[in-house]
Amino acid sequence: MTEILRRCSRSSAQKNLPRTYPVAGIRKETTHVHTFTFNVSLGAKPGQFVMVWLPGVDEVPMSVANDDGKKLQITFFAVGDTTKKLATLKKGDLVGLRGPFGTHYEWKPKQHLALVAGGYGAAPMFFAASEAAKDGCTLTAIVGARAKEHLLYLDAFKRLPRTTLSVATDDGSQGHKGYNVELLAELLKSKKKPDQVFACGPERMLVKVSDLCFQHAVPCQLSLERYMKCGYGLCGNCVVDPLGIRLCTDGPVVKNDLARSITEFGKYHRDHLGKKHSL
Repeated sequence: MTEILRRCSRSSAQKNLPRTYPVAGIRKETTHVHTFTFNVSLGAKPGQFVMVWLPGVDEVPMSVANDDGKKLQITFFAVGDTTKKLATLKKGDLVGLRGPFGTHYEWKPKQHLALVAGGYGAAPMFFAASEAAKDGCTLTAIVGARAKEHLLYLDAFKRLPRTTLSVATDDGSQGHKGYNVELLAELLKSKKKPDQVFACGPERMLVKVSDLCFQHAVPCQLSLERYMKCGYGLCGNCVVDPLGIRLCTDGPVVKNDLARSITEFGKYHRDHLGKKHSL
């Protein structure tokens, strides 16, 4: 028993403490979006996240874009101080990683899944799609962005078996002119209604997905973002009102009934000081 506890403690410490890995590959997806590949597997499942650490800069949570047992990928938008610095790195530079953390998407073999992705939410949605495809699932991927130059992972989705891809852009520069949730609404009204809906993207989009799935009685799982510092429930920065649950451990992937019981969902979030900020 003592040896078992010692092994569990060591495993937990390895997960919760950062370890540096060289960047093995860099792919520039768009002007501001990059994908980094690391020659390591952390055993991440679709929907989980890792903490990405740049010594002397900061540590930030990022969704896993892929973990195939040999390599791990993250796709990020260079918008803040840390991600902008990350975008300047080159192959061979060291990045600290720890995790994976949080809940993940769940499905049953051969289900029909609709995957709704907004912006760089396409990366974790592709991870879910690629893993679900291995279980014989039929996939409807609905990818949206402001304009075609911001669309991500389209070719990757097209290569998956039993997958139908639909695209929406706000300005109509590619695919449907409008929002991706409008395409989801059409799907839910059709005879091809999916068994489940997965979604990752801006919270306003997630609220629309939640409402549509509730109206059509279709189960859905949503990835919610909050300010996360530790990743394993210690700091409490990602606690949501009024439930008091920590989204780094009880999320980020939550089922629709839980999401709809979070009063701040789609309304506000809290910063590192706990202050409310309207969405």
